[in-house]
Amino acid sequence: MQFTAQEIGFMLNGTVEGDPKIAVDKLAKIEEAGLGSLSFLANPKYEQFIYSTAASIIIVNHDLVLTAPVKATLIRVENAYSSFSVLLEKYNTIKLNKTGVEQPSFVHPTASIGDNCYIGAFAYIGPGVSIGRQCKIYPNAYIADNVKLGNNVTLFPGVVVYFDCVLGDNVIVHSGAIIGSDGFGFAPNADGTYNKIAQIGNVVIEDDVEIGSNTTIDRATMGSTVIRKGVKLDNLIQVAHNVELGANTVIAAQTGISGSTKIGENVIIGGQVGVVGHVTIARGTQVQAQSGVSRSITEENKKWMGSPATHLNNHMRSQVVIGRLPELEKKIAELEKIVAELRKLNENSI
Repeated sequence: MQFTAQEIGFMLNGTVEGDPKIAVDKLAKIEEAGLGSLSFLANPKYEQFIYSTAASIIIVNHDLVLTAPVKATLIRVENAYSSFSVLLEKYNTIKLNKTGVEQPSFVHPTASIGDNCYIGAFAYIGPGVSIGRQCKIYPNAYIADNVKLGNNVTLFPGVVVYFDCVLGDNVIVHSGAIIGSDGFGFAPNADGTYNKIAQIGNVVIEDDVEIGSNTTIDRATMGSTVIRKGVKLDNLIQVAHNVELGANTVIAAQTGISGSTKIGENVIIGGQVGVVGHVTIARGTQVQAQSGVSRSITEENKKWMGSPATHLNNHMRSQVVIGRLPELEKKIAELEKIVAELRKLNENSI
């Protein structure tokens, strides 16, 4: 789909400098763009490329001062970066805009599907499922019995949603993610074997949540595992049974949250963090990558690092001391030598 500079300028409330009729059909980085490409310049570090790029249209800030002629048509806006992000979203919406039911797919007669939905080939939608308006269920997705999806939910290929789970509006779940698999519940026996504990709860995901590829969120033993509004989860994350993630919390890849842990609002957790079960993490907490949280964090808006995790400043001081250990060891050896010599002198003087 093509857009002219005039159309883009209108969308972004920008001013066009150059040919308003020139058209683009793709987006590209300014240093790599070719004819027919739309790009942007926000970082002065890349300003040199505006004079050599082959891009047809470039979005720039109002206050950009040119020092040489530019071949491309410019669209001047208040904030080039945010304006380009708006276009990326529009482009993505157009690209992913699909409707209708592809065959072969299975939709149970008791399932309810809202208006303007897309059901991809080989998708399975089970008994009692409720799907809201403008949802997109991509090929090979599996939606089990009595699942409820809100409006504008996107399940990319291969997503699995187990029975009784609930997803709110504007939820995005990327390929390979599994919602509602059994929590890790086993009762030990005297002979060293284990009995499986039935996991009869569900997963509740509130509005505006995005879940990355191959992330798993386990169903509760009883009650619900809850992902609050606005949470963003990266790829390859494990959220265990009965966990609660507070609103607008962000978690990076390869993090594991153990069972029954409660995480507050606006928490940021880096990659490869491990959190033990049955603890709480206060709102606004930031946990640095590869840290291990082994106890509850009750202070709000603090930064933590290390394994076991400690206050970031304390951890950084410890790292400085650790870096000086060879030097300190040498000094201790010298002091021990001096002490030994003083003792020898003292013994000889007695």
